[in-house]
Amino acid sequence: MSIELEKQIQELQKKVESLEKGTKDQLSMVVFSGDLDKILAAMIISTGATAMDTKVKLFFTFWAISALRDPKKKAKGKNFMEKMFGMMLPRGMRKIKLSKMNMAGMGTSMIKGIMKKHKVASIEELFAIAAELGVEINICEMSMNLMGFKKEEMIDYPNLKICGVATFLADASESKIQLFI
Repeated sequence: MSIELEKQIQELQKKVESLEKGTKDQLSMVVFSGDLDKILAAMIISTGATAMDTKVKLFFTFWAISALRDPKKKAKGKNFMEKMFGMMLPRGMRKIKLSKMNMAGMGTSMIKGIMKKHKVASIEELFAIAAELGVEINICEMSMNLMGFKKEEMIDYPNLKICGVATFLADASESKIQLFI
């Protein structure tokens, strides 16, 4: 082997070691879509990853935040636009619809029925499992402000916090896996 080739291999080994030191066995995922099937996918991937001892941090932003709204909770002090967004967007995970084949809600009911028949955990069950497994949910503060959502109207979840995009980027920079749904 030539000296030049050995030198290149050593340099590559150093770069690989450097990259491995900077990452954790962690999954950072942006959950952007507010569609049932996409949030189901995010939660199934999250619970699967934690079952494989991978730390999971979800960053809910824009339309996905609607799934985190608690239908029993209301926030006070909203202006007209904030109230309008609140009325137009789904209030909670039970109200979100499929991205395809929704058919005025019939498709959503059908997929939920099929999931139950095949003993696939419901979205509510997946969130409960994720909470037990320690999946962190971070909600984008800017998106909450734009849509007029308040922290007091979000679901009760043990590992939930409101943060900015810098928090997600810091988490993602340390993660072996980054996803966007």
